[in-house]
Amino acid sequence: MSFVFVSGNLALDFAGTLKWRRSEPEELLATSADLGRWAVEAGVTNEAPAIDAADLRRLRTLREAVYRLVIHGVNGLPWPDGDLGVVNEEAAGAPPGVRLTPGGLVRTGDAGALAAAVARSAAELLGELSELRVRECALAECTRLFIDRSRGGNRQWCGMEECGNRVKVANYRSRKSAATVPR
Repeated sequence: MSFVFVSGNLALDFAGTLKWRRSEPEELLATSADLGRWAVEAGVTNEAPAIDAADLRRLRTLREAVYRLVIHGVNGLPWPDGDLGVVNEEAAGAPPGVRLTPGGLVRTGDAGALAAAVARSAAELLGELSELRVRECALAECTRLFIDRSRGGNRQWCGMEECGNRVKVANYRSRKSAATVPR
């Protein structure tokens, strides 16, 4: 399993690690190793930080707080106080360390630094929410959030590879079967 980064924001991509929330949720962060791999693939750290079971629970709590805050914000609802507290507390932590070496940029950090990076990304996004086109994927089962940066502002799906392709194939099959029905 590999992660996808189609949301246009670190915190939204992190929220997307729980898929299909309204139907049969698929947990992409099932283990501490998964979370460490996500940190590397997301570019937060160069090497997977040591993450224990408590860290995994803590970061999943942050993920759900981010998701609820964005959903509330997009729908014009007040932000839940508890979720604001979670994001603000994690955002106050030390972010990943950055060091320039002859070989390039090296990012290091532990689970707390990962939480701080995600929470800061969420805080910045939520602080600018009224200026951004944040959307939820138009595929009914998908709950992934993304920033619509398309020229026309009409992006519908989180990504073409998974959701957009599903919709296009379903539409094609529907047209094909309608064309073969005798009248």
